Amino acid sequence: MNSEKSARPGLYVHIPFCKSKCPYCDFLSVTNTDILPRFIIALDREIDAYREKFGEFDTIYLGGGTPSLLPLQQIEAILDKIRNAFKILHDAEITIEVNPADWELKELNTIRGLGINRISIGVQSFDEKELSFLGRRHTREQASGTIENAIDAGFSNISIDLIYGLPGQTLEDWLTSLMHALHFNPAHLSCYELELKPHTPLGHRYEKGEFPLRTEDSQRDFFMITSEVLEEAGYDHYEVSSFARGMVNASRHNRKYWDHTPYLGIGPSAHSFKGKKRWWNHESIKDYHHDIEEGRLPVCGSEVLNSEQLRMEALLLGLRTKKGINLAQYLFRFGTDLMNDKGLLLKDLDRSGLIEIKEGFIRPTLSGMAVADSLALL
Repeated sequence: MNSEKSARPGLYVHIPFCKSKCPYCDFLSVTNTDILPRFIIALDREIDAYREKFGEFDTIYLGGGTPSLLPLQQIEAILDKIRNAFKILHDAEITIEVNPADWELKELNTIRGLGINRISIGVQSFDEKELSFLGRRHTREQASGTIENAIDAGFSNISIDLIYGLPGQTLEDWLTSLMHALHFNPAHLSCYELELKPHTPLGHRYEKGEFPLRTEDSQRDFFMITSEVLEEAGYDHYEVSSFARGMVNASRHNRKYWDHTPYLGIGPSAHSFKGKKRWWNHESIKDYHHDIEEGRLPVCGSEVLNSEQLRMEALLLGLRTKKGINLAQYLFRFGTDLMNDKGLLLKDLDRSGLIEIKEGFIRPTLSGMAVADSLALL
């Protein structure tokens, strides 16, 4: 079972505004900031609607979109509203996503003074051609400058986002970006393989045949070398795409998504989970505003997960993490002895080098993490 502290819920706030839309992104965001005042009012009302419905929060995550587009006074007002509406632990992890082109040292100092203690910087690449392909609006120099300014502002918990596996990108290209990131000794790195969604501009370009996708072998090469380089540099590869300089720097908020810890999502398109229930808000900002202004929660869908669905999700999520699955906890929670129920298959996966069965845990190996989604189909 989770410890009392780790079982405390997390709070996610979706800020759906961007200066420009990256061609690979399928998260909800709009470029029209004229509706920002209306959005802030709606956000306040949604926060009020959830008073007393969750326990003490020990993480807050301001994501998007681009939260660093908001005026600093608006960010302060949102945090004040959250602190007035909910119980927030004094040592809560409070994260904000930042675009490298948005803030200088002065703004970062202000943000640090608001109690934000973790910053996630959406660098994606330190290569100018790759940044252009990805539609990013910052340069390599701006990305480096933002990281340096964040360090100077007193942020010790800095996460850098990077994307690998771009069309035409070589392993040498990728390692150049990765080593540049390591130069800053960040507490955390999130390294994602480029994923093309059909309805995105890059997805459309791929469907037109403008560039090929990578082969599975090539994707695996990028994944494996990323893990090897970062682990040699002292990072724990604790989830498929996540690396921490010691587990003390692992994202406390994101880990809640991987073990069915409750979380509350505020804002359009945000998801929430508590007990066996999952629900999600409108992806349309117009519908989000309309429901709240009519006095309703902006929820457009929900589901109550049965035991089998929870069991399958626990497998899917657990096998994406270095921690893996605690067999005794799994038996207690679901009444299923995995070694009795799936023993032959598990032993075959063990012999194949995809998992390790040891000391009461099933853990994915590095090769297993590379195919984590397939592993979960037990």
